[in-house]
Amino acid sequence: MKRSGRGVLFLVIVGLIGVGPPSQPGQDVSDPPPPARPMWGEVFPVPFGPGDCTEYQVKMGAFTVGAGHMEVHGLQPVRGHATYHVSMGVQGGRLGLRVNNLYQSWIDIRSLASRRFIQDQNEIRTRRYRHFEFYPEERRYERVDLVENGDLPTDLPLDDIAFVYYVRSLPLEVGETYTLDRYFRESGNPVIIHVLRKEVVEVPAGTFNTIVVQPVIQTSGLFGDGGRAEV
Repeated sequence: MKRSGRGVLFLVIVGLIGVGPPSQPGQDVSDPPPPARPMWGEVFPVPFGPGDCTEYQVKMGAFTVGAGHMEVHGLQPVRGHATYHVSMGVQGGRLGLRVNNLYQSWIDIRSLASRRFIQDQNEIRTRRYRHFEFYPEERRYERVDLVENGDLPTDLPLDDIAFVYYVRSLPLEVGETYTLDRYFRESGNPVIIHVLRKEVVEVPAGTFNTIVVQPVIQTSGLFGDGGRAEV
């Protein structure tokens, strides 16, 4: 995949985010209400599913510095709840600064709330491993690697990767900004989603219409505040 750089980090993902249905007249898309919680036994409608796999390039300015993937591996139970097991991997670097990161999320198929999140980051000879178990109904989480407990600010929590998949279910309008209070740490809220532009991307698999968004989470992570990552 090829595009011109602008001095920012690009995660070039083809076909990741769907346009969705148009907004109704008068709808405030700058701060959309959360979608209605589906009834028990009803699967939340989403534009992805098991087998959904995307490969992408990571660019820093005009330079391709790595590659990665996003994948829905399948359905897996977590404490009796059916979930989508999804992952996002990033590998690469330049000038001896190597990155090999893997993020995994388990997203409830009925509520789209996170039930498990694992970060395995290997960056410049430093490894950071975090394993979270979420209990949305009790509004609490456990950090397994540290034997640490904490409170969730919402009963529909989302982690960094689950947020990307959740955004795919929203009706995105270019030029609008979404403000969402669903990050699993209160300090990370609100999450801001800027819908920047539509873009046609040509790759060996074909030509695709895409929407470019810029997620901003109030943390120092992949989509941290102060960064300019675009998806």
